[in-house]
Amino acid sequence: MKFDPFKITALLIVIIIVMSLRTFAQVSSVSGGESVNTITTAVPFLLIAPDSRAGAMGDAGVATSPDANSIHWNPAKLAFVEDEFSVSYTYTPWLRSLVPDISLSYLSGYYKIDEMSTIAASLRYFSLGDIQFTDEYGTNTIQYRPNEFAVDLAYSRKLSDRFSGGLALRFVNSNLTGGQTTQGAETKPGRAIAADVYVYYQNDDIELFDKDATFAFGAGISNIGNKMTYSDLQEEDFLPINLRLGPRLTFHLDDYNDISLTFDVNKLMVPTPPIYEDNTAASNYGEIVAGEDPNRSVASGMFTSFYDAPGTPVTDENGDYIYNDDGTIQVEDGSVLREELRELSLAVGVEYWYNKLFAARAGYYTEHELKGNRKYLTFGLGLKYNFLGIDFSYLVPFYVGNQRSITNSPLQNTMRFSLYVQFEDLKNIRNRDEE
Repeated sequence: MKFDPFKITALLIVIIIVMSLRTFAQVSSVSGGESVNTITTAVPFLLIAPDSRAGAMGDAGVATSPDANSIHWNPAKLAFVEDEFSVSYTYTPWLRSLVPDISLSYLSGYYKIDEMSTIAASLRYFSLGDIQFTDEYGTNTIQYRPNEFAVDLAYSRKLSDRFSGGLALRFVNSNLTGGQTTQGAETKPGRAIAADVYVYYQNDDIELFDKDATFAFGAGISNIGNKMTYSDLQEEDFLPINLRLGPRLTFHLDDYNDISLTFDVNKLMVPTPPIYEDNTAASNYGEIVAGEDPNRSVASGMFTSFYDAPGTPVTDENGDYIYNDDGTIQVEDGSVLREELRELSLAVGVEYWYNKLFAARAGYYTEHELKGNRKYLTFGLGLKYNFLGIDFSYLVPFYVGNQRSITNSPLQNTMRFSLYVQFEDLKNIRNRDEE
């Protein structure tokens, strides 16, 4: 049986679009007692997909086949890399629909020590463009370019033929003010040390629908580290500690054609903003009437993040909260669990390879409209010739629920460009030429 790569690519795109439309139809409307309660953290740039391949697959990457960018998605995958040495560079013009000079650059690579172990490193640099600072009277002071960066070192090792573990250590520097004095307080760069802990399983010896197949599964937690502050007076903010897990299934259709389906689930393991007595969520003052105090330790914030949502308040005919005897408000039955489930973001991706030379990718990412409302389709292509490869991705945002009337998105026209080199292939080419 012959497979036409262009027909297969078109079919994948149709599948993703149909799946996305079904997802749109299933989004429930927001009831009167519910409000937006988005979780915010310091340095959210750590969660931006840094490479074009995953960016084209709906930001799914925890169980995709390992490559030079695996240090971000799941460092445990690096134990299964085939090439000895690889380096990748990605450039992303970010939020280009709002401002023209915000960008994310990502340089990453790995070295395979032996058949069991791999080390890796990466540098992520986020430039926020030029900003004009003013004093309390509105007078221009200095023009500064805020920036953030993270440096990673990772180690991955096979624990068996099909199972591996990985650890990444990260230094984060966030300089948003250039040391300016704000409201009488001197500011400083925010700094943190964080770690990622992941596992990965890969089985290449399965058969489905009379085709050879590979099943993989990845899981772990990233950005486990200290809180970050930008002055001695400012409250500390959590890093974007994130739980990521999901499977991949790859069908080896024949000697030339492979198709992979991958699925990621993400959950921020940081406190959900509570509801305060002044009838607004996350106003950060007054008595907490639903939910839990967000000012707690990193360990406590991680474990309680699975049940600390305030839920949906019960109100009277005037829209006022109905209070319990202990000063808390009544919440709808099951609304705490419902809100916790809404904090899950989902990513699904499809990747097709022809003869390991040409790749077509598509994906979809979604989060609940009350928890950020990012929903977008992604598409991309990849080309590889000998030891050199290039990837491209493009993002198409969508709106549902209470934002149907919005026509422009900050994520609109997001493109990523990646260039990578696999040095084991280069070595083989040189040896073949010498022979």
